[in-house]
Amino acid sequence: MPTADPSPYLPPATQPVRGVVWGIHLVLPLLGLWLLLTNPKIDIEWHHNPSHFWMIIAVAGVNVALGAMISEASRRRQDARLFLVSMVFLSSAGFFLMHGLATPQIILPLGSLGFDIGQQVGLSVAAVFAFTSALPLGEQSAKRVLGSQHFVRAALGGFMIIWGIASLVPGLTPLSDPPAQAPVPWLVWGSIPGVLLYGAASVMMFLLHKRRPSAMLISLITAYALLAESMIAGMSQRNWHLSWWEWHLLLTLAFVFVAYSAYLQFRREGSSGGLFDSVTLSATVRRIQRDYDQALEEMVEHVRRGEPLAATRMSGKFRLSEGQAAVLDRAGEALANERELSERLAALVDVSAQTKVGLPENELLASSLERVRQAYGDVKIALVADGKTQIGSRVYAFADSDPIQRDQLLAFPLTVKGKLAGVLEVPVGRTRQDGVLAATLAGQLSLSLENARLYQELHTLFHQYMSPDVAHALLADPAQAELGGQVKELTALFADLKGFTTFSEKVTPGEIVEMLNRYHTSAVPRILNNGGTIVQFVGDALLALFNAPATQADHARAACKAALEMQRAAAEIAEEMSWKRVDDVQWPTWRVGINTGPALVGNIGSPELRGFNAMGDCVNVAARLEGIAEPGTVVIGETTLKQLGQGAEVTPLGQLSLKGKEELVTAYVLTEMA
Repeated sequence: MPTADPSPYLPPATQPVRGVVWGIHLVLPLLGLWLLLTNPKIDIEWHHNPSHFWMIIAVAGVNVALGAMISEASRRRQDARLFLVSMVFLSSAGFFLMHGLATPQIILPLGSLGFDIGQQVGLSVAAVFAFTSALPLGEQSAKRVLGSQHFVRAALGGFMIIWGIASLVPGLTPLSDPPAQAPVPWLVWGSIPGVLLYGAASVMMFLLHKRRPSAMLISLITAYALLAESMIAGMSQRNWHLSWWEWHLLLTLAFVFVAYSAYLQFRREGSSGGLFDSVTLSATVRRIQRDYDQALEEMVEHVRRGEPLAATRMSGKFRLSEGQAAVLDRAGEALANERELSERLAALVDVSAQTKVGLPENELLASSLERVRQAYGDVKIALVADGKTQIGSRVYAFADSDPIQRDQLLAFPLTVKGKLAGVLEVPVGRTRQDGVLAATLAGQLSLSLENARLYQELHTLFHQYMSPDVAHALLADPAQAELGGQVKELTALFADLKGFTTFSEKVTPGEIVEMLNRYHTSAVPRILNNGGTIVQFVGDALLALFNAPATQADHARAACKAALEMQRAAAEIAEEMSWKRVDDVQWPTWRVGINTGPALVGNIGSPELRGFNAMGDCVNVAARLEGIAEPGTVVIGETTLKQLGQGAEVTPLGQLSLKGKEELVTAYVLTEMA
């Protein structure tokens, strides 16, 4: 039979390598103090009263909160060690606070002698509590400590009040006299016992940690060590020098270290109930573990028999608190229904995940029904038909959103935009949660059905009246529909049909509509396939933007490619129609103007009616270039040509005088592009 490894488990904080690193961090402050005291030139003075006062207030507040939390844990667990540890923090916090109140120019103009020695006295008092807290108190000793806790708190509070009055009321006692000009010798020797008590407490706590590894014990050991080092640093009595500020920093680190450890443990466990259980006496740990083991055995037995937990009986049997009994009761109930509840929750999540944009409602309901039946049994869904909601011979008329029960079936309404759209029928469950989950399932199916129908409406209406890019952007972020815009570089494409007026005079209105639809049907896909956004149709003309609203890298090249494709498609349509017609009426031809530059892009209009558009010189020039273009040609500006790079075949038009432009504009006819 293999023998057990006698070496104790060491958590990361006390593994050999990390333990050395931890020790070095505790040695560094003492090394820094030695360097400051042996080199007075670097032990500079920094006298700043407000910084000192507010640092003391903040740190004392953290310390009081810690002491209160540990004191509450002591009351709840009836543990003497936790009470003594809480007194370490409360006593040091109280004297630290009085040290802060005696800061010069806060209450007293020059401070007081109590300002110099108050914190050393407070740390000495806390050292007694720290040493006592580390002792292996027996049952009788622990009872005596707990029995005297009110007296100890009152005595400590009274001592701090007397010390505060004596230090802050001018002329009352020597403690309120101005600070001593020279170091106080007895303060140095009087601090040594406190340092030794902290050292002994740290060693005893470490021995406890080896038997019962705990991050909270490590933080407490570190705090005691830092408190001892702060007493050593305070012996120098070089007020307002760096060596003097060092013991303030050490006190801060001691308190914040424990607070941060408690915060990490709270984040890990999700509760503050057992934050300091690892610090308690061995008898308390055994009592907590014994109670938990008994409660767990009782709970498992009840669950095994399928019985609900009796919280009152368990509370009396195990002397549990009301909160502990309630937690066990809820845990037993959850375990008893775990499988069925988990399966139904998983089905609900799957139904939500299956709701995809654009999924037809028949396919959506079929896939959802298949998954739901695995968890709920024989579930049925029916949509409204001929004004009735019917499953088999059962007709359901819902007056409101409440379910209808018939025999062992429960029916829930499915609604779309507040109107009845169908019915969900499920078997009656055994628990209240079953009905709640079924109602949630009906709500989720209603949302899925409404989304499917809404998307279909948007697809057939919304998307047909504006660019898909604009439509998708508005669906993803409705805030984009607000009035306003931004300046952005883009390429504007203007196109209209040359000869449209003459054509319209010679044909019927029906032929005009046919012609426009043919041209736009061929032009629109060319623009959209090249990443453009059509923002306007005005009669026979259109305006398209590239690089707005969707960002596009080669927007100038994309616009020119779309324009050339439009011209080729229009030429094919005109040639086709010339063979079909017997008269001499010629179909119109596109003329296109393109220009690149900055423009204001956004939603323009009023709160009641608005539209996505672009404004600026870039867009105006594109419109003017379209106006001078010959039928069947594409005229581009110089800024557009510069972005096309190699492979663009153009014919220069020279510098043109355009309407509304004071400066001449250089333009080109684009004939081909690689």
